[in-house]
Amino acid sequence: MALGDRIRRSQLWKSIFRHPAPVDRRNRVVVVLTNLVLHLHPVSIPKHAVQLGFTWCMGGISFFLFLVETITGVLLMFYYRPTVEWAYNDMLAFRDVVSWGIVREIHRWAAHAMVITVMLHMLRVFLTGSYKPPREFNWVVGVALLVMTLLLSFTGYLLPWDQLSIWAITVGSNMARSVPFVGHEGPGQQLLSIGGIDLITAASDSRFLLLGAESVGEETLLRFYVLHCVAIPLLAGFGMAVHFWRVRKDGGISGPL
Repeated sequence: MALGDRIRRSQLWKSIFRHPAPVDRRNRVVVVLTNLVLHLHPVSIPKHAVQLGFTWCMGGISFFLFLVETITGVLLMFYYRPTVEWAYNDMLAFRDVVSWGIVREIHRWAAHAMVITVMLHMLRVFLTGSYKPPREFNWVVGVALLVMTLLLSFTGYLLPWDQLSIWAITVGSNMARSVPFVGHEGPGQQLLSIGGIDLITAASDSRFLLLGAESVGEETLLRFYVLHCVAIPLLAGFGMAVHFWRVRKDGGISGPL
């Protein structure tokens, strides 16, 4: 008996690989369905699903960039301290000392690229009519993922703690004051009062909730750090899992019109 056959028939081999090589359709199905990683993927897909001219591959590229952001972000978390005293100096260290600035630059450029690819993915889905029934729910999930992508970019913008980021977040957060009903300068705010006492004020509106204070400060830096590194990535990861699952349940990627 050949050495290769003896190895494949051994108890050690069988304990790791539960099924023979996928040489026919039945074994391919069994291998995919019983594999920890492969079971997330369909056994077969329509030909148009791998046509670059139809899909643009923007969904896959966006997910790949999210993984790049996660890996480089975790590496940066080992060195970054979200305090007014150390945040800016740590960013200078990322640029000049820590891995010659490569990790931070990968994280920064991948963030820009992810915003672009997610928007292109949404454009492709719209142009090909892939948002129509039965995929309308997954379109809503995709819109939510777009919002979370923009929020990840917005919250991460403050972390360098330089003049550009501080004043950019100041301008961006000021828009929250005019949000209807939840901004103290927004329409409908006057309706939210009891006994002449306004329930929404400058110290309790959506801008204050976002900043954690009345102006951009250390509370804002810590709040944005938690949102950027923990809360939004977890929500985005869950949203992507639902998004991929719905693609499967809705019959795969939609075909050309």
